[in-house]
Amino acid sequence: MSTAKIPIKIPNAPAPVGPYSQAILIDRQLYVSGQIPLNPQTGQLETTTIEQATTRVLQNIEALLKEAGFSKDDVVKVSIFMKNLEEFQAMNTIYANFFSGVAPARETVQVSRLPLDVNIEISCIAYK
Repeated sequence: MSTAKIPIKIPNAPAPVGPYSQAILIDRQLYVSGQIPLNPQTGQLETTTIEQATTRVLQNIEALLKEAGFSKDDVVKVSIFMKNLEEFQAMNTIYANFFSGVAPARETVQVSRLPLDVNIEISCIAYK
């Protein structure tokens, strides 16, 4: 039996900059594509500090989770891509405040470049 893939698309998270969905819901799992610190209301990047960028990315993720009927407490896996791991502690402080309950599984890696030359991108998987 085939299960339908339901694309989640909302104006409160950045529109995709390529051929992908903002998120995909399949059964009780939500796969959120990598989110960058782009403010969907202004169209501006928020990358002045890693704290600002991390906050914006997590707000974008939370908007997608909410639209699909999930909450941040449903997130089971997070992937973080950063241009500079020297900013890890500052990012981690914002992240820890966002995921204040049981922390999801996670990896954080440094990469040489991200879309639109941003300093952070985060994707996640949620399960209900």
